[in-house]
Amino acid sequence: MTTASRKPIQLAKGHSFQNWAKTFSCQPEAYVRAASEDDVLQAIEAAHRHKLPMRVVGSGHSPSDIACTNGIMLNIDDMNRVIHIDVEKRQVTVEAGMKLHMLNDLLDRIGCAVPNLGSISEQTIAGAISTGTHGTGINMGSLATMVIELRLITSSKETLTLSRSNSPDKFAAALCALGALGVITRVTLQVVPAFQIKTEQEAITFRQMIDNFEPQVKSADFVRFWWFPHTDDCIVWKGNRTNEPAQPSKINWIKDTLLGVHVYEMSLFMSTLVPSLVPSINKRYFERFFRKSVSTIDKSFRVFNFDCLFSQYVTEWAVDWKRAPEALERLKKFIEDHPEVVAHSPVEIRFVKGDDIPLSMCQGRDTCFIGIIMYRPYGFDVTKETYWKGYEDIMNDLGGRPHWAKAHLLTPKELRERYPMLDSFNAIRAQLDPTDMFANDYIQRHLLGRSTAPKIHAKL
Repeated sequence: MTTASRKPIQLAKGHSFQNWAKTFSCQPEAYVRAASEDDVLQAIEAAHRHKLPMRVVGSGHSPSDIACTNGIMLNIDDMNRVIHIDVEKRQVTVEAGMKLHMLNDLLDRIGCAVPNLGSISEQTIAGAISTGTHGTGINMGSLATMVIELRLITSSKETLTLSRSNSPDKFAAALCALGALGVITRVTLQVVPAFQIKTEQEAITFRQMIDNFEPQVKSADFVRFWWFPHTDDCIVWKGNRTNEPAQPSKINWIKDTLLGVHVYEMSLFMSTLVPSLVPSINKRYFERFFRKSVSTIDKSFRVFNFDCLFSQYVTEWAVDWKRAPEALERLKKFIEDHPEVVAHSPVEIRFVKGDDIPLSMCQGRDTCFIGIIMYRPYGFDVTKETYWKGYEDIMNDLGGRPHWAKAHLLTPKELRERYPMLDSFNAIRAQLDPTDMFANDYIQRHLLGRSTAPKIHAKL
């Protein structure tokens, strides 16, 4: 496209960004909605012209400041078109701003599906792979492992097509790059034939979970545990591929919405005034919604996703899956030994197959993700500092890796001990982004060891 025929992008001022959980916000100097690769190139040109840093944003679901910037915020939600479908090979190329729920619907129409998903499908594909989004299943990789090719535009406006056979080191780095290498504009995915999952959920005790941990984890295609803190109550959720007729879950508005959302949120709000209510809330929530065994059969993407309710603080770390029982027992003891700590439900325990992606939380080992949560009923803050520190100390001690999308405090020195290929990743980052255009405060803090983000040298 010639310069004369270009449709110029709009650099909007006065935009305020807030993530989904309403826990992080920023006021970028300019906001751009890109609908094409040329729009991306124009945004990069504007960043150079005005000496501004730039970050890409999609759905804003990350509960951290990973998307925040004081420069140009580039939204790629409008880059959501289908580029190519190879039905025979089951390979799909789409623009990177496509939301996962759009991808699910597209694949369903052609008789395909992604092999695994996380809890929600509101993220863009680029955002999901760039932060290590994962589902559960000890033989299932993270979402990034289904990418076979991607296109990346760098800060020098170079367009790279990367794959295992074309620049494999850069490709592997780009599969979980935290937005630090450039703008991912399109992705080719290896998908699978559409499938249904039969789920079986049953109540077990904490001791039963720990004592039968490995057999349970390996007992189905997809397995996760929920533990309800301040109790001995847990559930084990198992999913297996099936050809049985569909038996989807039935929605009961009174139980699922009135009680499961509104009454629950009100109860947690009351606990901000009387924290000692939390153990009984956790117990009653379990008895009301999880004591009885449940089984469903539905399309895979409908089974993987569930309602994340309302605003929340979350953190999640990844440990070698064989050390997970120790982590959980230590966390339970910590809560019992600190009566001032209140912990909302649930503690979620999921499993992911190891991979060779440099910054993947599953790099080099089969992994267990342990996530904790504190809801923010009606947006009110809750006390979490002691709980968070106790949890993070345990995970740190066990060689844990914090989820990249979540807020954490690890420095490059500490991360280098956990990621053997961090230096090689940073070398690729320096090569592709020598001016640190994409290095916001998050990248500066965690990858580069600098305390502040690049200063804005000019304003629009």
